[in-house]
Amino acid sequence: MVELFIMEYLTVLYMMMAFLFMDSRYSRRRTIFIVSCVTLLLMAAVAVLYRSVDLDTAFWTYAMTIHIPLILLFFSLSRFRGWRLIFQQLSVVLFCTLIHHGAALFYYLSGSRFWVMVLSYAVLSAGVIWFLIRFLRPLFFQILLQLHRGWWLICLVMATYYIIAVYLVPGYAGFDPGGTFLKPAIGLLMLEVYSILMFYFTSIRKESEARHDAQLSALQLSALQSRREAVKAAEDAIRTERHDLRHRLQTVAELVSRGDTDAALDFLDAAQRRLDEQKAIRWCRPPVLDAVFSSYFGQAQNQGISVEAKIALPDVLPVDEGELAIVLANALENAIHANLALPQEQRCIRCKMVANPGVMLEIANPCARDVVFDIDGLPTARQEGHGLGVQSISAFCRKNGAVCQFDQTGGWFRMQMVL
Repeated sequence: MVELFIMEYLTVLYMMMAFLFMDSRYSRRRTIFIVSCVTLLLMAAVAVLYRSVDLDTAFWTYAMTIHIPLILLFFSLSRFRGWRLIFQQLSVVLFCTLIHHGAALFYYLSGSRFWVMVLSYAVLSAGVIWFLIRFLRPLFFQILLQLHRGWWLICLVMATYYIIAVYLVPGYAGFDPGGTFLKPAIGLLMLEVYSILMFYFTSIRKESEARHDAQLSALQLSALQSRREAVKAAEDAIRTERHDLRHRLQTVAELVSRGDTDAALDFLDAAQRRLDEQKAIRWCRPPVLDAVFSSYFGQAQNQGISVEAKIALPDVLPVDEGELAIVLANALENAIHANLALPQEQRCIRCKMVANPGVMLEIANPCARDVVFDIDGLPTARQEGHGLGVQSISAFCRKNGAVCQFDQTGGWFRMQMVL
């Protein structure tokens, strides 16, 4: 019965690890329900396998009995595809195998005491799960989004360890001396390789954060410079109008002295309209967002794109203003580029943003051709190197728990986001 306990415990452990390493496309509740159902089915299959065949066959076929359904589960639930999905699967196998081989080593050294095995499994599992949740999982999901090349080589190294540890090294950990000592030793070597890999991932994250900070600084500088130039232009125009004020007053006085009050009023109205046209528009209270709106709306108008904006935001927002500014900049830049493919009379950007009851944003623009969406509902890029703006918006939503939706109806492309 010790063998059955090992296989059943590893089955539960595999599914727990799968849940931790999986970035599911579905809600948390639905994902837990699916993983729980699959776990129960696999535990039943393992029990049938244990009672139907001899011990050697059961151990030999156990890995495939668990890992093939695990691959199918990842494929059906995970947001990722290709080599990144395989890396998720192999990471689950690695940590579960390390826990198993460690517990088996303590079990063997204790003289095959069952309580030592149970205690070893519990302590090692708790420690590894804590490490995954506290440190590795956030880094893991971030790197899956940022690293786009080299996954096949990483998977090749991890798959080599899997084949060696499970099928090529003779003996069973915890029962045979060779397998009990050799498999944990190989596992430690693989753990060192994985540690180097995590160091590499950390350096990628730091580089990405540095690029993000540089992008944010450049965006803030560019937007504030645009705002400064707009304010300076308005001040120059007002200074000119003030200089001409004496002449206009003389003209109005002459018209009034002649009794032509209607002409005098029309002249004053025209002067007032010229002053109103020179006012610098303040789109919202948060200064960085206001500068972004001013900069990109100005770019749009310079390209002959009409702008319809309704914005109502308080001084303080529930998210980082700089990160939200990058989202707006990416969305508005995409909208401007889409408009440039249209005749000038059809160009338009509609922007609505409010803060109550929550921050809600909608940016819409007409588009010249149909937009292709991927399985997650994100618009796909038609050219290599494009689509980074959508990835940035998606990363912001994942970090801040926002809901973002893209759609195309009636020739209009819309991005809607709710925080």
